[in-house]
Amino acid sequence: MRKLRYLDNVVTLELDPEKCVGCQMCVTVCPHRVFAMNGSKAQIIDRDGCMECGACANNCPAEAISVRSGVGCASGIIKGMLTGEEPVCDCDDGCC
Repeated sequence: MRKLRYLDNVVTLELDPEKCVGCQMCVTVCPHRVFAMNGSKAQIIDRDGCMECGACANNCPAEAISVRSGVGCASGIIKGMLTGEEPVCDCDDGCC
């Protein structure tokens, strides 16, 4: 799924490999195949393919994954393009 992209280098997806128990739920539920197994642990193989839906974090029993689901910066950038105004990020940390 490497052809699907939203915005490069803005994804909030994080994986703590120390917490990962190797259940493979993230690999199973991710619609864009962002995760793969590396031995007995999950790894992120395509961070920019993440659409921040939250399925991985919601299904991780070890709470090893965090992602702020929603449209955040993408929404702000698209709105800016449509209106001709400066993009405004809908995130709390002002990442735009």
